[in-house]
Amino acid sequence: MRIAQIAPLWERVPPPAYGGIELIVGLLTDELVARGHEVTLFASGDSIVSAKLESIHPQALRLDPTIKEYGIYEMLQLAQVYERAGEFDLIHSHIGCGALPYSKLTQTPTVHTLHGIFTPDNEKMFSHAKAQPYVSISNAQREDRLGLNHVATVYNSIDVSMHHFFPVTEQSPYLAFLGRMSPEKGPHHAIEIAKATGIPLKMAGKIDPVDIEYFEREIKPQIDGVQIQFLGEADHFMKNDLMGRAIATLFPITWREPFGLVMIESMAAGTPVIAMNLGSVPEVIADGVSGYICNTVAECVAAVSKIPALSRFTCREYVANRFGVEQMATGYEAVYQQILNEKFARNGHLATANLH
Repeated sequence: MRIAQIAPLWERVPPPAYGGIELIVGLLTDELVARGHEVTLFASGDSIVSAKLESIHPQALRLDPTIKEYGIYEMLQLAQVYERAGEFDLIHSHIGCGALPYSKLTQTPTVHTLHGIFTPDNEKMFSHAKAQPYVSISNAQREDRLGLNHVATVYNSIDVSMHHFFPVTEQSPYLAFLGRMSPEKGPHHAIEIAKATGIPLKMAGKIDPVDIEYFEREIKPQIDGVQIQFLGEADHFMKNDLMGRAIATLFPITWREPFGLVMIESMAAGTPVIAMNLGSVPEVIADGVSGYICNTVAECVAAVSKIPALSRFTCREYVANRFGVEQMATGYEAVYQQILNEKFARNGHLATANLH
């Protein structure tokens, strides 16, 4: 099958540090190529994948201080994709609303993976294009009131082989927190949990401009470098090491998390996750097997003492069996086949599409 993948331009594929969407696009693209598909990736020019790469800018836009209007580059990218739509059997967009107006102008079908959340603004565009095919990354992400044409839920994945397994923790126990320093991710709750248990907390993550005030007010005053440590933004190897050596990773979110890669990255390293029961959490964590799902901060505190009852090996196996790259790629192949079969049925063809 000839497939076009559209990635955001803000970060390269795969990302050197933070960038969940770009990580997923990179894993999916490489796995589809390995399965014999002819894949073209439309992404930043510094992306590193086994597919054919097409770009309208030589590097991730966040690295170019001369760029002031991100939207212009996205429009150029989409023009490039859809002017060549006839070269592909199917187009797969990972950029949210951007491709919706373009996809109606061609006979080549587009499937849209929803990586983010719905907002009062983007809901208007999604509702306008609700008949187009959408893939959710968790069932909890869906908003049934919008009436979108959800054709499947395909969970995000990681390459488990790229995550070192830690069968035992550090002799000096600590808790880990990985994620943006934002109210939604709950680092303030992580600090509260650590202080209540008396166990040190090591935190890592980026601080977006919109979250600087929150970080300065709520988080920074509590960082003492001893019990509460902040290590800055972490790359893949630092994240793996930080979570793998912890007794547990805290995921005390305050919002409806669409997926939460940190959870499966932690479990792949062998480290159970203690998380708030919001959004995708019940779909990602096996409660009492790979972590604990809690409804309050107090329950999170109590869950810390139950961590020794969980098997670190079982945590890793759980991720490998449920959230591996193979499972994700197989899920998307089924989506592609379904969409092409529906296209052929509309056009009056009896034959179905051939995946390869």
